[in-house]
Amino acid sequence: MSPEIGKHNGKPQAAPLRSMPPPTSFTPVTPHLAISPTVSVVVPAMNEAENLPHVFATIPQWVDEIVLVDGNSVDDTVAVAKRLRPNLKVVTQTGKGKGDALAAGFAACSSDIIVMIDADGSTDGREIISFVGALVTGADFVKGSRYAAGGSSDDLTVNRRVGNKVLTSIVNVLYGTKYTDLCYGYNAFWARHLDVLDLDCDGFEVETLMNVRAAKAGLKVHEVPSHERTRIHGESNLRAVRDGFRVLKTILKEWRRQPAPPQPEPTATPAADRGVA
Repeated sequence: MSPEIGKHNGKPQAAPLRSMPPPTSFTPVTPHLAISPTVSVVVPAMNEAENLPHVFATIPQWVDEIVLVDGNSVDDTVAVAKRLRPNLKVVTQTGKGKGDALAAGFAACSSDIIVMIDADGSTDGREIISFVGALVTGADFVKGSRYAAGGSSDDLTVNRRVGNKVLTSIVNVLYGTKYTDLCYGYNAFWARHLDVLDLDCDGFEVETLMNVRAAKAGLKVHEVPSHERTRIHGESNLRAVRDGFRVLKTILKEWRRQPAPPQPEPTATPAADRGVA
């Protein structure tokens, strides 16, 4: 590691080297890459027993914690999940809706970074490294985008595509953002920002709420390309028109709400040392 160079009285001065974390604090990802923050993955699921083997097979083994939020499934969702990952943390949802499920899952996480993915097989856990990589290199909140260069979708209907574009444009105008994809359920963030996000919605508008509150709080938001697949088994509970109006209502409601201040970065570990090795 090279020393940092500054100037004193016009002369270059070398700052002392910062100490690196011990090797045991890093989690191997590949033979050439390791990460130091811990990572939790939250999977909200209701009657997704058939899909979970496909979903869990894509989640990297280096992930520290998987939190399954069970929406009172009547199939073998929980049993299948425990068989796939015996060290799984299971949270039983007491309310209803995706937003409520994610709030319960986030509250149960114990890691530095939280990643949210879907249980229907539409989001690929192998992309988690892209989200984590963006966070450890400076982002506060990372959102997947099906429209960013390299992203795509096998599942977007014409109505959903048009609705998402319109809603995304409204958010960009009202909040000064440059989002390319508003209504996508693949996101990751530092756990210390949970208070800023402060989830208090029930339905599929939860992704929009998170994106808007992250922007209002001044968090560093980064988009990464993501490929959305079609649901493997079962039917989605998403209703484009109904949920589109809920998203619009959320956008307008948040426009009148004061943002919560972001939490400062922990000082225990220097920012330059907390990340990729």
